[in-house]
Amino acid sequence: MAEELYFIKTNPNIAKINLYNKLCREEENILNFLQADARVSLEIIKNKVKDSVENLTKEELSGIFTWFSSIYPSDREEAKTQLFIHGLDLFYEIPKEQNVKTFQELLTDYENYSKQDLDFMMDSQNFNQFLVFGLFFSDIALKQKGNSSTLPHYLKADHPSLYELAEDQFRMKGPGPDNNLDLQHYFGELYDLTKFYKGSIIQLDH
Repeated sequence: MAEELYFIKTNPNIAKINLYNKLCREEENILNFLQADARVSLEIIKNKVKDSVENLTKEELSGIFTWFSSIYPSDREEAKTQLFIHGLDLFYEIPKEQNVKTFQELLTDYENYSKQDLDFMMDSQNFNQFLVFGLFFSDIALKQKGNSSTLPHYLKADHPSLYELAEDQFRMKGPGPDNNLDLQHYFGELYDLTKFYKGSIIQLDH
């Protein structure tokens, strides 16, 4: 099970120049972080980045991510800055294995109920709908314990079908593990960070 979950926004135009050039300049360095037939994999990655970084697979992105992290092992903020400079904006992360597990389980349930496959790279509008659902679900669970939040109440009028979906989910599966306060915090912050964003959102576990 992943210990952390990372959320990344893409800038294909920047990646097309900066990331592509870095891959060309530092070929020998990244080879250790790619799968079998690393040189073939690298050529495939370079061609994809030259077209659009959003064409990369989850495994290819993970290799690039791990490579950048290895360059700055003791300076996480610098690694994030360098990723940003090269077209990959690591804008949020969920720590703690249990919170990652619950978040991903709720995402799977949402996909099943909404009949959507969000995958690791998703349209920001679809991701935003999931976040609203997550806010509703965690709020329903917290209300059972006498807690509540203003954001879900504010969103309820605009998303009645998502609220109904969250209620159905809660009735079927219950509140789940006792970390709904953490989850609501993550859902709320992710919602604020993505509600006006129009590009793709990448979700990578590590």
